[in-house]
Amino acid sequence: MRVKMLILSIVIPVYNGEQSIAGLVDELFVHLNEQVKLEIILVNDCSPDRSWQEIEKVSKKYPQQVLAINLSKNFGEHNAVMAGYNHSSGDYIVNIDDDFQNPPSEILKLLKELNTGHEVVYSKYSKKKHHFFRNWGSWFTNAMATIMLGKPKGLYLSSFRIISKQLKDEIIRYAGPFPYIDGLILRSTNKIGTIEVEHHDRNVGQSNYTIVKLIRLWSYMFLNFSAYPLRMASILGMVFAGIGFLGAAAVFIEKLLYPSTQIGWTSLIMTVFVLSGTQLVVLGVIGEYIGRLFITQSNRPQYVIHQKIGSHASNN
Repeated sequence: MRVKMLILSIVIPVYNGEQSIAGLVDELFVHLNEQVKLEIILVNDCSPDRSWQEIEKVSKKYPQQVLAINLSKNFGEHNAVMAGYNHSSGDYIVNIDDDFQNPPSEILKLLKELNTGHEVVYSKYSKKKHHFFRNWGSWFTNAMATIMLGKPKGLYLSSFRIISKQLKDEIIRYAGPFPYIDGLILRSTNKIGTIEVEHHDRNVGQSNYTIVKLIRLWSYMFLNFSAYPLRMASILGMVFAGIGFLGAAAVFIEKLLYPSTQIGWTSLIMTVFVLSGTQLVVLGVIGEYIGRLFITQSNRPQYVIHQKIGSHASNN
């Protein structure tokens, strides 16, 4: 497929990608440079390895087509993607991870599918080559997104996706410090497509997928793009109130039927613990919402750029 004068932006968040990023960019040019006008945006999320040094080399090798962005601290993958979105100028924007598990040659499949009338196309895999823990985390995240965000059943929220410029412009209107890209997409459009692509084994480096990052991602989804936790807290309160009412009624009836029955302290203490714990959980959920609202209102930055090198680095 050949699309004349089409500008395709490739946004790559980089973290511990020193061994893969140069090869990935070279592969992008091999497979795409003759098909579209490429704009590659590399966002270093304050990686502790030599990723930035490798990115600098890449930007010098392709100074007219690669923009290198170095964030001042680790803000998280979705914040880094937002930084890339805000600096992209393409007609279409692709997200791809820096681990080389998604072959650059598959991007043309996403582009072709997008042109059938979608605003976003997600990749899906017949077999994922991730570690068991990451596959489980992805499954749980997708299940929760279906419940909390109204994600269509069967849609896999992959980080390898392509969106239109119109959708990108809508996404970057969100200026809060807790972005969740898929949540922003799902609340902006229902013109969503999927296409099956290859998924390769990770040949270099180790996965950055940790339980801490997974919990942070879940908190972004649960507390920033859904009121579902508050509803669940209310339901939980009503359930325990109902259980307490039934328990009290049972004790009252038992006392009437069997006056000599001694009411145990154990059940009383357990009831206090359960109800107190429930109240603390509910207050904690409410506190998280209030705390995030306070942080957002205090203008905490979504990301802070320390340095930019390469294509149109003086702009934006």
